[in-house]
Amino acid sequence: MMGSAQVVRADPTASGDVELWELHEELLREIEERKQHQARLLDQLNSIQVPSINTPSPTFNNNAPRMATMAPPPPPAAPAAPSSSSSGSSTFMPPKPPAHKQLERLKPVAQPQPSAPPPSFAQQVLQPVKPQQLMTPPPVQAPPPRPQQPVYEPYQPDQGAEDAPPAEPPLAGENVMNIVMVGAECAPWSKTGGLGDVMGALPKAFARRGHRVMVVAPRYEIYDDAWETGIRRIFRVMNQDVEVGYFHAFLDGVDYVFVDHPSFHFRAKDIYGGERQEIQFRCALLCKAALESVWHVPCGGIAYGDTNTVFIANDWHTALLPVYLQAHYRDYEQMKFSRAVFVIHNMAHQGRGPFVETEQLELPDNYREVFRLYDPIGGEHMNIMKAGLHFSHRIVAVSEGYAWECQTQEGGWGLDAIIRENTWKLRGIVNGIDYKEWSPMSDPHLTSDGYTQYDMDTLAEGKRQCKMALQKELGLPVDPDVPLLGFIGRLDYQKGVDLIRDSHGWLMGQGAQLVMLGSGRADLEADLRSMEASNRDKTRSWVGFSVKMAHRITAGVDMLLMPSRFEPCGLNQLYAMAYGTVPIVHAVGGLRDTVTPFNPFENKGTGWTFERADAEQMRHAVGNALETYRKYRPSYRDLQLRGMAQDLSWDHAAALYEEVLVAAKFQW
Repeated sequence: MMGSAQVVRADPTASGDVELWELHEELLREIEERKQHQARLLDQLNSIQVPSINTPSPTFNNNAPRMATMAPPPPPAAPAAPSSSSSGSSTFMPPKPPAHKQLERLKPVAQPQPSAPPPSFAQQVLQPVKPQQLMTPPPVQAPPPRPQQPVYEPYQPDQGAEDAPPAEPPLAGENVMNIVMVGAECAPWSKTGGLGDVMGALPKAFARRGHRVMVVAPRYEIYDDAWETGIRRIFRVMNQDVEVGYFHAFLDGVDYVFVDHPSFHFRAKDIYGGERQEIQFRCALLCKAALESVWHVPCGGIAYGDTNTVFIANDWHTALLPVYLQAHYRDYEQMKFSRAVFVIHNMAHQGRGPFVETEQLELPDNYREVFRLYDPIGGEHMNIMKAGLHFSHRIVAVSEGYAWECQTQEGGWGLDAIIRENTWKLRGIVNGIDYKEWSPMSDPHLTSDGYTQYDMDTLAEGKRQCKMALQKELGLPVDPDVPLLGFIGRLDYQKGVDLIRDSHGWLMGQGAQLVMLGSGRADLEADLRSMEASNRDKTRSWVGFSVKMAHRITAGVDMLLMPSRFEPCGLNQLYAMAYGTVPIVHAVGGLRDTVTPFNPFENKGTGWTFERADAEQMRHAVGNALETYRKYRPSYRDLQLRGMAQDLSWDHAAALYEEVLVAAKFQW
């Protein structure tokens, strides 16, 4: 037996139990045989050569003892018996127990793990086997490295950025709020006049000041950049349940939400068309859908909510919004921290109708009485704008001059007394222009057909080239020295188109050219065609509307005519001055506020004005402009440059609007 350890056997005579002795001897013999078998197995395994990486692994018999991951324990010392098996064989069978004793086969002992218990008796008596004598598994190619995953750590301020300037706070400072503008039109998706431009430009100026801004308007057509939100809501409108959907677009930092309902479809070319009750239905539906859009439309994944929120309703089409806000929500402890501001764009349109129609507005009797108005012309009637003025927290007119005119009998259109009662919450703010759309330096409509972009330094050359391109495009004689006048606007009594018609013969006698663009009343459209037919070499009339042609006329003409009988603000005169085109305007409303009369003695002013909506007055102003253009070209050039040098952007107007919104916010 190998080793120095001796196995002590018990004396059978001590106990006298021979059978127990024989059993003990049999167990010892079986243990010795197993030890010898393990020794032979280790010798065979050590004699096997390690295959290379490309050599297939040897196949072992399933009946042979399998190797564990860890090396087996060293076999105990036992009398060595010569092995008759070949060294190349890989299959070994353990010896069977003696036939005279049917003993239960011992279960194989589990192989020790790294954290093994204290060594057993066999481990103590056997010599350890050297590691290099054991079979090593074939090397395995390492798997490709796993792509490194980005590690997201919580934001830690840069410890070395103490000297860096702090982030600039929003321009609105602590006055940042949620602003929701609601209107019947919004450029560039829908537009009939200045309201569409305001709805498209003012929200962007609010967003630049740090506010969160939403615009709510009807979905008249399929807008490619607006997506279905999946939000559907049912509202009670004119005694019927109406389901609407919401579409959403995010542009220039503003959320544009479009209310979808069949009554709006295909109305883009006729936004205010239809029977009176059809129009009232669309307006009431828009107001109700706009109020709850702050709850249900997840703009950017998060709804606006009704806290720190101000709604801006524009003109009578949305005048029901302040009424519904108070009657349906604030009276029931809902939207307590929401406010409504009403903006007057045109006092002449007020949403009038028979008073009995207030029964369809889903309002209590005490609210219905606010709609009642009696005036000498219309008699007793329902007036939607009157109710909107009453329930709004603040009122804005689109110019300081128009705010004053609304309080007069001539400019108030029957609501002058209501305006005077609420003068404490009235303020006039002049509109602005969006320089991204209206700038001669970047106008995309001035890049082809002979037109060119220009600035103050290249005004003379750029203006001359655009003028010649316009004359050529419209078929007029190309002459850069002839004075070219233009008109762009709606053809109706308000815009004073009849004053131009009545002065057309005189104007042609002055050797000037005239270009007119607009649509509206059928009789005035016929007058435009008649003027062109009578002077085809000096007059061009474009009946209809074209955005591209509006930009090109603004850039190409020398002077722009705006003889409006009343003009709340006006935008065309602002566009004209930005393009170096001198405006000739009736000094009323916003035209008075934005165009400074030319003073030839002090060389000041930005245009020509006349005080009364009269053809004779207009001809006098046009005569002065033509004389200055022909005889005093340096003074005329200074007029152009002063107009272009003004800051006419919406950013200034947005700051003034913000003051009004803050005042409304803190009005309980």
